[in-house]
Amino acid sequence: MTTLATQPLLSTDRLVKRFGGLLATDNVSIDVVPGEIHALIGPNGAGKTTLVGQLTGNVTPDSGTIRFAGQDITRLPTHKRVHLGLARSFQITSVLREFTALENVALAVQAHVGHSFRFLADARNDESLRGPARRGLEEVGLGDRANTLAAALSHGEQRQLEIAMALAGDPSLLLLDEPMAGMGVEESQRMIGFLRALKSKRAMLLIEHDMDAVFQLADRITVLVYGRAIASGTPAEIRANKDVRQAYLGDDGMVA
Repeated sequence: MTTLATQPLLSTDRLVKRFGGLLATDNVSIDVVPGEIHALIGPNGAGKTTLVGQLTGNVTPDSGTIRFAGQDITRLPTHKRVHLGLARSFQITSVLREFTALENVALAVQAHVGHSFRFLADARNDESLRGPARRGLEEVGLGDRANTLAAALSHGEQRQLEIAMALAGDPSLLLLDEPMAGMGVEESQRMIGFLRALKSKRAMLLIEHDMDAVFQLADRITVLVYGRAIASGTPAEIRANKDVRQAYLGDDGMVA
């Protein structure tokens, strides 16, 4: 019998999305349980972006259902999903480079508390915004960079800042779209350590091409190929899966 603790936080049931003659999502069923990192991998054109778009509400599925935090969110608008506790970081860094790290997170806090039309001056001076922003920076390891312009942060630090902005709404699930993109080995290892530490507080759905990072971080992995989930399991099970190795991984279990 499934215990309450292992009930999925996010689940999809037979999601289908077509674009003309292209079947971008072909009856995909996945789930993410609290406290886990579930990685979504696959070659370019596998349908990862379309699937994430459906999870966030930017793309409407043709059929199938999405449930989050016990609710059917299949037709729910994006902002309502955010308020339920679903947050996303993007593949392309979206920080405001001319503002400090603290100001970036304060603006994100401001938007989440429902005052998105207030002036930047409020975010700079309002302690009700700056306090949570400081805590967010501490959570991602950027507490000592609060007053640094985002433009002066390293690429890896900018990705950490973006995650701090996603955390502004205190989400229970983070959708991370290639957080290691553009990083060198050292920065990637720092990000891996940071995400591993964050896992105790947040569940994560990780979309990532860096297979070293995936196999270090993921509790479970789902492999998409041509819109279909061809396998889902532990990293060891995915490495040993013949279909996955033929479709996506080399014989040594790494990217072909």
